[in-house]
Order: sequence, then structure tokens, then C-alpha cells
Amino acid sequence: MKNKIFLLTTIFLMTIFLIGCGDESEDKKISDEKNSNTEKISEVVKIPPNDVIVADDFSNIQLDSADKPVFDKYTIWERQESGLPMELPPFEEYSDGKIAYLTFDDGPDDKNTPMILDILKNYGIHATFYVCGNMVEAYPDVLKRIYAEGHAIGNHSYNHVYKELYPSTDNFLKQINQTDEIIKSVIGVRPLTIRTPGGRAGMWTADYEPLMTACGYVEHDWNVSVEDATSKKPSPQEMIKFVDEQTNKSFRKDAAIILMHSNKGKENSAAALPGIIEVLVNKGYKFGVVTPMTPQPW
Repeated sequence: MKNKIFLLTTIFLMTIFLIGCGDESEDKKISDEKNSNTEKISEVVKIPPNDVIVADDFSNIQLDSADKPVFDKYTIWERQESGLPMELPPFEEYSDGKIAYLTFDDGPDDKNTPMILDILKNYGIHATFYVCGNMVEAYPDVLKRIYAEGHAIGNHSYNHVYKELYPSTDNFLKQINQTDEIIKSVIGVRPLTIRTPGGRAGMWTADYEPLMTACGYVEHDWNVSVEDATSKKPSPQEMIKFVDEQTNKSFRKDAAIILMHSNKGKENSAAALPGIIEVLVNKGYKFGVVTPMTPQPW
């Protein structure tokens, strides 16, 4: 897959635009190839009935449910080429009682992600999978299953390598767009939501968020964690306890955004999931998927 390279600049009155560079004829050739590939994919990838595909002008972005995944049929590059808006219009965050957002980073893989999907299917719950582009390349069929079973998908960069992501906003955006293209090549659509590897608080400088906003992305961190990516290496029972303790406090708009991981080595996370779900159900939580209108955790 050919990767588009962008030049990004901040211009008058802090308005940020995405600017394509390179030979126009070659750009058009690549765009035509992508459109052709998308048409072929759409013949075999069925859009789940509960999903929302945003309109060209994003006019249907405001949803009445926390359980409807949202996708775009265009990449940022395709929106720019077609003269379509890239920045999302104003919308209200969703709020309707206590909602838990189960989120799984760093996958998909061929072991833990399918185990997690089996558990979620058994409980009739949808979750959000923040996937890395290189993992999607390795396990495209698992991404297809995530999508087909009605879960939300978020962009978690191409390779999760901090030293490659964070020298500049340009590096970061290139990986986000590369992963968008990979996701779309597999399921025919791409997400509008992203999660910053390491979390925005530790990784983003002041210029990241306005750039992501101008490009139509919404980033979500978390406010509950099972600590499965730390040196603690907690047991399943400890993870369940972490969620139980952390959900004793109140959250902004009652939204508990729970960080877990689904990649290799996270067997304990899969083992803990049924107990975590039971804890949340007993506390009166409903379950949602992360979309642009999901409340920010802080």
C-alpha cells in the first residue's frame, strides 16, 4: 500500500489545514487505485446494521445512543482531494446515566483478541478496539471479525514506537493516516477516533490537539485502568479489584472509560474480563462504544 506524505502548517488565526504534496498525476493514480479497491472491498464487507457511516458533511454525527460505532468512508486524504470538510462540526457529548466504555489497545492479535471477542459476544456487549496498523496488517481477519460483530474501532498509530511518533506532529499524523489507510483496506471504512500511545497527557505538546481537531479526529484517553501494560503484571483478580475500586468514584458525565489491552502477553486481561463485566453490571453500568461524542475522561 502506498502511503501519502503530507506537509502540515499552521496559518493565519490558528486555522490549521492539511496540504498534500507531490506529483498531481501520481496522486490521482493512487487515489483512483484506492477508490477501486474500496469498491471491491464493499462487495465483500457488509456494514453492521448498528453502525453509522458519517455523511459527506458529517451532518449525522450527533447520535442518540452510546452503542453505535461511527466510521467514515473517506480517509483524510480523500476528503481533501474531494473538497469535503475534514473538521467535525460542533456536537454534544453523549450523556445518559452510567456508561462503561471497555477499550482494548495494541491489537489485534490472533489469540487474546479472539478470546476477548468470544467473551463480549457471550455477554452481548460491544467494546472499542484501538488497533495498530502493523497489527492489522498481520491479522486482518481478526479486524474483520471485530468490525462484523459490531464493535467500534479506533486508530492507535502504526507501530506504537514513541521515538518515531513524537519527534513532531507531522510524524504522528503520518502514522495515523497510514493506519487509517490500512484499516480501510481491510473493512472499507476508517475510524474518526484515535488514542495516543502513552496517553496525551504524557506525550502531546500544545500543538497536537488543534491539529487533530482540524483533521477531524477525536482523541480519548481513559479514567480507569487494569494496569495490564505496567510493571505490576497484575493477576486477573487484581485487575477486577482495580476496576471495582476505581469505579467507586464519580466520573465526568458518568462515563467510565476503561483501559485494557488485547495483544500478546495479555492473557490475564482476557481472563479478568468476565469478572470486570460483572462488577460493572452490578454497579448499574450500561455499556457503550467510543465515538466522537463520547465524553472526555477528564
